[in-house]
Amino acid sequence: MYHEIARNKRRSIAYVILFVLIWIGVGALVGWLVGAGSTRPGHTSAMPDVVFGIVVAAVFAAAAAAFSLVSGARLVLATAGARPADPARYAALCDLVEALAIGDGLPTPAVYVIDDPAPNACATGISPQHAAVCVTTGLLAVMDREELEGVLAHEMSHIKNFDTRLLLIVATMIGLAGLLSATLWRTAVLVRGQGRNAAQVTAITLLASALLAVVGFLVGPLIRLAVSRRREAMADASGVELTRNPAGLLRALRDLDRTQAPLKRVNHATASMFICDPLRHHEGFVHRLFDTHPPLAERIAALESMLRTRTV
Repeated sequence: MYHEIARNKRRSIAYVILFVLIWIGVGALVGWLVGAGSTRPGHTSAMPDVVFGIVVAAVFAAAAAAFSLVSGARLVLATAGARPADPARYAALCDLVEALAIGDGLPTPAVYVIDDPAPNACATGISPQHAAVCVTTGLLAVMDREELEGVLAHEMSHIKNFDTRLLLIVATMIGLAGLLSATLWRTAVLVRGQGRNAAQVTAITLLASALLAVVGFLVGPLIRLAVSRRREAMADASGVELTRNPAGLLRALRDLDRTQAPLKRVNHATASMFICDPLRHHEGFVHRLFDTHPPLAERIAALESMLRTRTV
């Protein structure tokens, strides 16, 4: 367990460095293109423009990384439409979260509820001291206490193992790359045909937008998928270790497999934070390749095997 926590902390640092380097590469390339096509008087080298592009990209990437740590969790909750759980209305939920936190030796995370009929749950936060668990009203409607305990134990395991920090950093960096790509694309459309160098500016802006789109919609998601699939299977096992009751989570996953539906408000960048895929399901090899979670059938089979082992 402690080995996994240490590895997740190292991976968090590694992925931040990777995204910063990718953004610096984009900045350097854009700077070189600007310098190579410059007609400024006395301009003899593209290197100053390359350096300027690197500096701008590095500053923006560092700001994005800082944002993911400081405000990323709030952004995830806001994107999902989560609201703090009323302690009076959701007393059983809050009591269960507190009991699991005490049993796992963790600070009690903040509890949130999403008003959505699709059964699902997630956890987020940069550390156990600054974490939150969130469930949908649909989950509360279909789960009994034992099943809900299994789901919450799964989410608490993500917090304890620092999966939440790792996924939060990756999700925020992916989301910001996509946002900047869309902003640059709109900028290119607005400046098109305006000024002497409009064609050059438009071309460079579109290229930067395309490169960031690759980061936001291809490279980033592939990294996220490589991380999240293994995390889900491990959180299932850790959750069972916490409750000592594989039957609860097993029945919960069976219910989710039977009633799984897409959330009304969901972002591709944060999909991997939920206990089951909150996106609209599609068939086919390519779609399965980009699934944010291992198939529920595989997770159910693993828990069934665990339950058989315990009863032998």
